[in-house]
Amino acid sequence: MNTIVCSDVVKKFGAYTALNSVSIEVPEGKIFGLLGPNGAGKTTLIRIINQISIPDSGVILFNGRPLKREDVYNIGYLPEERGLYRKMKVGEQAVYLARLKGLSTSDATRELKIWFIKFGIQDWWGKKVEELSKGMAQKVQFITTVLHRPKLLILDEPFSGFDPVNVQLVRDEIIRMRDEGTTIMLSTHNMESVETMCDNIALINKSNLVVAGGVDHIRREHGNNQMEVVYRGDAPAAFSSEVFSVAFDEEYKGGRRALLDVVKGTASGRVLLDLVAATEEIISFSELIPSMNDIFIKLVKGE
Repeated sequence: MNTIVCSDVVKKFGAYTALNSVSIEVPEGKIFGLLGPNGAGKTTLIRIINQISIPDSGVILFNGRPLKREDVYNIGYLPEERGLYRKMKVGEQAVYLARLKGLSTSDATRELKIWFIKFGIQDWWGKKVEELSKGMAQKVQFITTVLHRPKLLILDEPFSGFDPVNVQLVRDEIIRMRDEGTTIMLSTHNMESVETMCDNIALINKSNLVVAGGVDHIRREHGNNQMEVVYRGDAPAAFSSEVFSVAFDEEYKGGRRALLDVVKGTASGRVLLDLVAATEEIISFSELIPSMNDIFIKLVKGE
């Protein structure tokens, strides 16, 4: 089951095409990474899902049916452009934003005070927003985004401006919500977060969908079929096989390290390990899988 399905979505602004027939599927109860360089079209797609703007063509389904206006009550959206009313008191504004999502004043106040304690900002309830630091203001916005327990949570650069402790705090809450069934769309340039948090991703570049799928599958698909072997020895080993060649062999931490180029589809890791171990004492043996950061750069550059 997919929470969001976008099929052939097109959006133009005059002569400029922001989205060129983009299709994605956001699985229910997963963290979906929406990636791309600045100006790629990510924010345009997010705004269309939030019904802030409408596509020129294409279909968007929410829980298997066409997206409707009232679906905004089941969506939480934290935009990259932060904004709170600076002259309002923190608690007053948080309650106001919660009521816009359908909560009563009493329910909103009760839930907000629980979240404020969890995020360590309970002492700021009666202070004005302009007195908050950037990080504290972002905590308030994150809380008001998730307070109504949306079925779909869209987060645009949610870690921007946070120190490492608060990044971990927000990450833990996102993962907890995912585990409780919330579908999360995460738009970020932080590739470490993508690798550690996302189940699936879509990469948009220059208004076009470049790649989409499971993170582990994409990382393996974009690998170079290389294995790294660290072994004991004073000189390069006489590795020889029809299924791999030695790209290089060098001294490494009191032993040696060799990089093997493997002929695709010829042998499993277990077979390769047996071939190498037949002649040398192996310290470690591993497949070299590219990081999402490397893949992002490679695809955006068109390599």
